[in-house]
Amino acid sequence: MKLKDVYPLYLNNKAAQPNTDLEVIDKYTGEVAFRTALATPDVIDEAIAGAVRAAEPMARLASFEKQDVLNHCVARFKERYDELAFALCVEAGKPIADAEGEVGRLIDTFRIAAEEAVRNYGEIQPLDISARAKGYMGMWKRVPIGPCSFISPFNFPLNLAAHKIAPAIAIGCPFVMKPASMTPLGAIIMGEVLAECDILPEGAFSILPAARAGSDLFTTDERLKLLSFTGSPGVGWDLKAKAGKKKVVLELGGNAAVIVDKDADLDHALARIVFGGYYQSGQSCIHVQRVIIHEDIYETFRDMLAAKVRTLKSGDPKLRETFIGPMISVKEATRLKGWIDAAVAAGATLLAGGGCEGNMLEAALLENVPRDADVVVEEAFGPVVVLSKFSDWDAALAEVNDSKFGLQAGIFTRDIHKVLEAWDHLDVGGIVVNDVSSYRVDNMPYGGVKDSGLGREGVRFAIEDMSEIRNLVIRRT
Repeated sequence: MKLKDVYPLYLNNKAAQPNTDLEVIDKYTGEVAFRTALATPDVIDEAIAGAVRAAEPMARLASFEKQDVLNHCVARFKERYDELAFALCVEAGKPIADAEGEVGRLIDTFRIAAEEAVRNYGEIQPLDISARAKGYMGMWKRVPIGPCSFISPFNFPLNLAAHKIAPAIAIGCPFVMKPASMTPLGAIIMGEVLAECDILPEGAFSILPAARAGSDLFTTDERLKLLSFTGSPGVGWDLKAKAGKKKVVLELGGNAAVIVDKDADLDHALARIVFGGYYQSGQSCIHVQRVIIHEDIYETFRDMLAAKVRTLKSGDPKLRETFIGPMISVKEATRLKGWIDAAVAAGATLLAGGGCEGNMLEAALLENVPRDADVVVEEAFGPVVVLSKFSDWDAALAEVNDSKFGLQAGIFTRDIHKVLEAWDHLDVGGIVVNDVSSYRVDNMPYGGVKDSGLGREGVRFAIEDMSEIRNLVIRRT
């Protein structure tokens, strides 16, 4: 399979090729894979103006019409499944099995949104709670918030864009999207499919790869009613400070922890932690970064993990047998290699991996890591897992919470009382029992607390953020 040499951007529902200024690199070969257009501030301004014009006709689309658009996307994504997966291999360096999984989730997300498009319910509310309200009744419904701005990251170019685009269509919000410059193709293909839907009013969507410099309008323009950003905490909180009066949803970073209790099924835990810690080279905000193991099973489970991690195959992401592909850039691989080396210099033990060549970083496993090391405290966003041990369940929960992040956590235990304790006391957005923090289904509420962000994604929950409640009061007598 081969990609095109040049791709357009999408401005007010239509393909446009104002330039070919953005080079996108094949993350494994380091060669230019394709070029695409780069939006200038004038183009971004035109797209926002189009979204404003489209707001009323978009809001007037019937539920079945929005559902038809989303079902069309589902059908076309299925037809272009191999192309979409190959694009992920090239632009993100994602191993083919992970790429195929993401395409499946893209399809799931649009399918869920198609179902939600015809479920925009309201509520009848009794108002006669006192004598002065006798004869009055109330009701409310949700209406689209208006033009939205979406900024998506490099690590899930399809699915994290889908979690913004699909809910917007389902509720009837026009949008402008800035995909990550390193991985714009997934969103561009989504734009190509949406452009096939004549029912969408002009200005309903724009897909605009753009340099960070000159992209302030995505954040600051007061015509936009919501900013939804997925990316690094430093950038996200800065954007929130600049966003003005608009609503802001942030899905930011993490350094997710998993607890393995002494009653856990170790073979199952092993398979899931290896997946959660190293799939797509650990470049996920909910990848398993910290594993907290009961002292009674620590040595046994540590040795099982180390043996398995040493077998993980690195290489060309287009090959079916590859499990560890390249990191997104040499810069990121070098950063994380430095964190690993610094931890070892401070007394940590390297149990597996740690070698680095270019942007290929071996899967690494560490123990005895100082609690203040970057590889423990910060978001690694790469193929490294840190082990520690515990004897007391409450202490294990406290160690999970000992982080500025709070996105998701995993716990392996058969004790329902410990599960409920974790649910009550872990300061995270989600807890996964007998699986890893990395597990996500696309209809569930997803998001974090503390430096991990604000708001929740998951189609129904994103729709809530992209809509407003409009009340109606009727005097009957």
